[in-house]
Amino acid sequence: MATTSPEIVELAPQEAIAVRGDVAIGDLPRFFERAFGEAFDAASACGVEIVGPPFGFYPEMPTETVVVEAGFPVSAPAEVHGNAHPFLLPGGRAVRVTHIGPYETMDATYRVLQTWMTEHGLVPAQGMWECYLSDPEAEPDPAGWRTQIIWPVELYGD
Repeated sequence: MATTSPEIVELAPQEAIAVRGDVAIGDLPRFFERAFGEAFDAASACGVEIVGPPFGFYPEMPTETVVVEAGFPVSAPAEVHGNAHPFLLPGGRAVRVTHIGPYETMDATYRVLQTWMTEHGLVPAQGMWECYLSDPEAEPDPAGWRTQIIWPVELYGD
């Protein structure tokens, strides 16, 4: 497992189209495959352009199941189409890091990120997301997969 150094960024809100799920953690791969296909088709049907990599937005910490919004950033507000709906990735201060390696080892990157935030006086806010920069079909070796983790934060005392 490798990661880039965490960095603090200021993000503008980003229009997106997504499919919501409440799924068991083990079912995430199947959910993502279906949700990304539906969001892609919905963006096309709504006439909006996909402007970035697919994401999984997690509004709360997972338990045995995880609530997730899976989709794509788009060029303009989308309309409801099938299971897909308009979504807004939040703007504001966040910490961004890139995990390099298989999805199964991302928990180590999350631990590094949480330690780094604490050491820098940052408090994680609700709602974080992952951007899947690598396409496993195009890059079959998981050792090279890149996943960007973006976690909104507050300074202590904000």
